Amino acid sequence: MRFDEAYSGNVFIKSHPDFEESEAVIYGMPMDWTVSYRPGSRFGPSRIREVSIGLEEYSPYLDRDLDDVKYFDAGDIPLPFGNAQRSLDLIENFADKIFAEGKFPLGMGGEHLVSWPVMKAAAKKYPNLAIIHMDAHTDLREEYEGEPLSHSTPIRKIAEHIGPKNVYSFGIRSGMKEEFQWAKENGMLISKFEVLEPLKEILPTLAGRPVYVTIDIDVLDPAHAPGTGTVDAGGITSKELLASIHAIAKSDINVIGCDLVEVAPVYDVSEQTANTASKLIREMLLGWVNKK
Repeated sequence: MRFDEAYSGNVFIKSHPDFEESEAVIYGMPMDWTVSYRPGSRFGPSRIREVSIGLEEYSPYLDRDLDDVKYFDAGDIPLPFGNAQRSLDLIENFADKIFAEGKFPLGMGGEHLVSWPVMKAAAKKYPNLAIIHMDAHTDLREEYEGEPLSHSTPIRKIAEHIGPKNVYSFGIRSGMKEEFQWAKENGMLISKFEVLEPLKEILPTLAGRPVYVTIDIDVLDPAHAPGTGTVDAGGITSKELLASIHAIAKSDINVIGCDLVEVAPVYDVSEQTANTASKLIREMLLGWVNKK
């Protein structure tokens, strides 16, 4: 993908036309080749862009406007359907280029496995990297039904890559017993059920560190986000997730990139999931890019 070519399809609202002048790059990772339940998240990025036209450009939470941040929408990375490894390689190469250009990457999934190559690219750029992970699921499996490339494995992969003690998971309410045991035995923090309050406790300990944030939309209760591949009851509210994004914005950590994954529009005729996702992305842009 070339950055000097304008994306011909829909773009996120107020996207800046010039890559070189932009501080952040929005991009889609339309892959759902390894899902274990319901496919469809490959259509998430395009639908999030489409519904973003309904957003207000001003955030009363942060007292910032989308005009305050220059971001370029690079479109979706063209991925070979069904070829997981090749897709992951393409995503990692793309992320490497974004980091090399000194831009802030904001990815839209796609299944959660797409976060793994971006986090790996971030670790190459930032040796002292920490990960903040918000999700309903642990994603700490080594494999799913014999397949190591699965949306059930990305957090295990990055934990083994940078060390489990550098990965912090919040909102977790589903996973195998062995996954929870592995995290405990290896010093990885898993905060069950809640996000905001345990996150507030951890943020001071990460002050000054480069942090990548990955958010699976299913951290929200299905009442707030039914349009996802693996719904799981008992999640947090959209209000708590917004407050968590703002808590990060007001902290002293150095957010160097982020993603929002697992929006599957076909399962939500009301489109509340895609609309919620677009608002979350607005707050991530305004709160984490060139933090005030």
